[in-house]
Amino acid sequence: MATAVAEPSPNAAAARPWWRGAVIYQIYPRSFRDTNGDGIGDLAGIAEGLDYIADLGVDGIWISPFFTSPMKDFGYDVADYCGIDPSFGTFAEFDRIIAKAHALGLKVIIDQVYSHTSDQHPWFLESRKDRTNPKADWYVWADPKPDGSPPSNWQSVFGGSAWQWDGPRKQYYLHNFLTSQPDLNVHNRQVQDALLEVARFWLRRGVDGFRLDAINFAMHDPALRDNPPSGLPMELVTRPFDMQIKRYNQSHPDIVAFLERIRATIEEFPGRFTVAEVGGAEPLAEMKAFTAGGKRLDSAYNFDFLYAPALTAARVRASLAQWDGEPGEGWPSWAFSNHDAPRCVSRWARGGDHAAAARLSLMVLLCLRGNPIIYQGEELGLPQGEVPFEDLQDPEAIANWPHTLGRDGARTPLPWAADAPQAGFSSANRTWLRLDPAHVPLAVDRQAADPGSTLAYARALLRLRRSLPALIAGDITLIDTPEPLLAFVRKDGPSRVLCVFNLGEEALAWQPPASLGQATLVARTEAVGPAPLPLQLAPGCGYWAVLTDM
Repeated sequence: MATAVAEPSPNAAAARPWWRGAVIYQIYPRSFRDTNGDGIGDLAGIAEGLDYIADLGVDGIWISPFFTSPMKDFGYDVADYCGIDPSFGTFAEFDRIIAKAHALGLKVIIDQVYSHTSDQHPWFLESRKDRTNPKADWYVWADPKPDGSPPSNWQSVFGGSAWQWDGPRKQYYLHNFLTSQPDLNVHNRQVQDALLEVARFWLRRGVDGFRLDAINFAMHDPALRDNPPSGLPMELVTRPFDMQIKRYNQSHPDIVAFLERIRATIEEFPGRFTVAEVGGAEPLAEMKAFTAGGKRLDSAYNFDFLYAPALTAARVRASLAQWDGEPGEGWPSWAFSNHDAPRCVSRWARGGDHAAAARLSLMVLLCLRGNPIIYQGEELGLPQGEVPFEDLQDPEAIANWPHTLGRDGARTPLPWAADAPQAGFSSANRTWLRLDPAHVPLAVDRQAADPGSTLAYARALLRLRRSLPALIAGDITLIDTPEPLLAFVRKDGPSRVLCVFNLGEEALAWQPPASLGQATLVARTEAVGPAPLPLQLAPGCGYWAVLTDM
């Protein structure tokens, strides 16, 4: 039995925007490549690495923040939305990235952080002076309760109250993240106008789109009502934030009206793309609302896979079934790893086989209906980096040690050359975050010279995907198979591809139904290229097969 979803029109391919089905490569600038020897990756390093990225076969890059910042949260605490932090370089170097990327056929997407700023941002410095200045209402300020306690029970992501007392104003200000990251009052139309001008600044500079960070934190409940308890068992709690349902400090319904203003601004610059990060325990409704009707954002992704302890058929089926291609529905994006989550290779490795986990995760990611986002090093099969407590930089990891892995292990420097100092990432004696010695044998130069490497596999798989229209923007039909087998067909016009994976622990015998037509295997987790269709699948293995009529 098969359940079909999302049949495209015959002219869909011709009318399809560039981003629909595009593969995006995420760059974390601090850890990508250092060219000036200070131990911190920089914009010049990104420009140098663009040839490598283009050779992978991706369609665009997403660059995490490089804006002026005190780096308390490594760029997600913005002190100047239209400035470049000197640690990363200059506008001339950024312009070089845009020019070179476009010459190589790559689109450039950058982060926009609209929910909060740094406490060093000029807007906040003015806002905190008193209660009557022109920017007094640009942030979320509130009086204490009569007993002096915070205005509500809201908790910060990084632990403790989400309210910080401020002496100059004699009020509390809201910070959903660090105390040095005050929340903007995005209900304020002037704040929205200022943020839209920020968007225009970078669009004029030539960027091809934005990834909107933590956008569901952008508006709060003006009544400051207390959040209800989550009821999470204490053995699963790692921070007070887990103990609440975030009903009032995020996910305000007025966010969608602001997104429509963002969309109207984006449309002043044709051909641009927007994708939202949507966190939370139940993100689907927000993802649908944020991307509905063609008047808001183009796409969204959540943490379905980013914190999943295992890759299961049930998890993939549930995620895919949420996006059935109904009229007016947005387009999903998918990430298995990023700068905020432990690398999937470590979470999903069977018996510690990181290489096999890397190939399986790449093959699954690249055939899902939506935009695959590959995090730097995923194409190398990098496992989570080991970072001892004394070397931690991530404020979340430090605050919650040792109950969470934190984010540093996913942010360690990218290894470029195995025999070079700091694996070719930097000439510095000490890098901003310690390189994991286990990553050195997985360096780009070693893998580029090895046709059997994970990198070679990733390149071949991406090239193959480009030749199969069904895998780019086709519809999807989930085939009814028993756990732990996952099977579906992607289809775009005459192009049809069968994708089959055994995500269990035992070998499974399975053959595609004859009604699908002739199946010709074109890639498997072991290698890319033609091979006989297997009679059974080993655990953690899968394949793509082109379907033709009998």
